Amino acid sequence: MHQITGRWRLGLLLSLATVSMWGVLPIVLKLLLAHMDAATITWFRFMIAALVVGIYLAARKRIPDVGGLSKNARWMLLVAIIGLGGNYLLYLLSLNLISPGTAQVVIQLAPIMLMAGGLAFFGERFQRRQWVGVLILVTGLGLFFNDRLTELFSGLGAYTSGVVMVVVASASWATYALVQKQLLLHLGSNQIMFLLYFTLMLLFWPWSHPSAILELNGLAIGLLLFASINTLIAYGAFAEALNHWQASRISAVLAVTPLLTLYFAEIYSRSFPDQLAAENLGTLALFGAALVVGGSIMTALGGGKKENAQTGAGPVRRGKLKG
Repeated sequence: MHQITGRWRLGLLLSLATVSMWGVLPIVLKLLLAHMDAATITWFRFMIAALVVGIYLAARKRIPDVGGLSKNARWMLLVAIIGLGGNYLLYLLSLNLISPGTAQVVIQLAPIMLMAGGLAFFGERFQRRQWVGVLILVTGLGLFFNDRLTELFSGLGAYTSGVVMVVVASASWATYALVQKQLLLHLGSNQIMFLLYFTLMLLFWPWSHPSAILELNGLAIGLLLFASINTLIAYGAFAEALNHWQASRISAVLAVTPLLTLYFAEIYSRSFPDQLAAENLGTLALFGAALVVGGSIMTALGGGKKENAQTGAGPVRRGKLKG
């Protein structure tokens, strides 16, 4: 079983970096979708990330040798690839059936599933005040999305397939994250991400249109590069955070992501109202936002300094690598 290093401050910092990147990403993708299809955008993101991480690992002579891994590790790697790839694919397909607002509500199941997985499979424990934090967090999410929850349940008959896709996409992502944590016993975080990026780049190739980049203007190219760098930083930070901090704590921090998206969207819409419309929130939604932030802080740090540093801590063992 993978054991964290116990450097919880570093884990928190990496989690916040992940949240910041994922918070701004939907805005960038929304603007980019006006110039390029979703499959091609995803392929470029994986391709650039694989190239950058591959060059870094090659320079350090750390390119992972999959053949040198144990059979169990190879199976875990396959599950991680399917989990992350399934999350991307199912979420994109669901947007053809349900509104982005509804999808955003349902996808919040992902960090909650990760939290549950950390408690169930990695022996992570919450103190009473942290369970209170979880309750506050979930209540806050419900209040924050109160209008969209009405939309979700009122349209469930017509949107069943789309909703199920996002639920499965959430489970796929949580599965990927939990398996990746266990893979840290065999590979470094950068090595895992390189294998994921490279494999998914190949899998998305048949549905992509790389020549579309020739038709992009300067702004669109900049957005595509930012989205690719965003993938590199966000998933790199997330993968490394799993090495230092409990998955349940990280998932609590990730719950703040939609609030940051809203904040960044508000800032952008004020400067460019013709490109992105602002979303008006009622008093109940704003109160819910405050609860999400407070619940996340209580869940992530409520165990106290000693508990955060020691629970599940220990040296990280990795299998012998070749190359």
